Amino acid sequence: MILKLLIDGGKMTPGPAVAQQLGPMGINMGKVIADVNTATADFKGMKVPVELDINEETKEFTVKALSPPTSELLKKEFGYAKGSDDKKKDKVANAAIEAIIKVAKIKHPYMLEKEFKSAVKSILGTCTSIGILVENKEANETIEDVASGKYDKEINEKSTEASPEKIKELSDHFDTVKSAQEAVHKQEEADAAEAEKAKEEEAAKAGTEEAAPAEGAVPAEEAAPAEDKK
Repeated sequence: MILKLLIDGGKMTPGPAVAQQLGPMGINMGKVIADVNTATADFKGMKVPVELDINEETKEFTVKALSPPTSELLKKEFGYAKGSDDKKKDKVANAAIEAIIKVAKIKHPYMLEKEFKSAVKSILGTCTSIGILVENKEANETIEDVASGKYDKEINEKSTEASPEKIKELSDHFDTVKSAQEAVHKQEEADAAEAEKAKEEEAAKAGTEEAAPAEGAVPAEEAAPAEDKK
């Protein structure tokens, strides 16, 4: 029997869903939790797919921790809360190619790509979809650089550490990008507030005009017939 789980790396806790499946089989939940947490200890802070291969007769089991989704690995590497809602307009990080290689090394054993260079391009594809710049440019442009051989040395050596100078240059560039993004958002908010104000003023004006009597109209009390004198 194969039981598939998705747990927080290194932090599996007893849960009713798992207990209901393992309890009737007499599987030791404490040992399952301990083994799963050991197998996923390197992925703390990430959601990790796990497979339990259970022998229902002997009550023995094996734990197979799979690689977290690429997006989770990137989130862990660069520390952003979530990917960009508008990847063309907002960027969440600016990565060195070495950081992409680091993620590719973790992910490659679980990927269909046989060549490591293809794995790097796959990680860059995910960067494109969630708004991560790589080497100060759009990730799809970096894919073209990888294909052309620009980063063959780093990829062949599987370099995972960029120089402090390079990291600072990338950080400074991203600070400029973030400042520009914030300026755009502030202007959009100001424009939206101005549009809302104009809309409210227009509605108020329309309401006033509806309430005012038409030009030349006779007030209701004057238009009513006078009471007959007795």
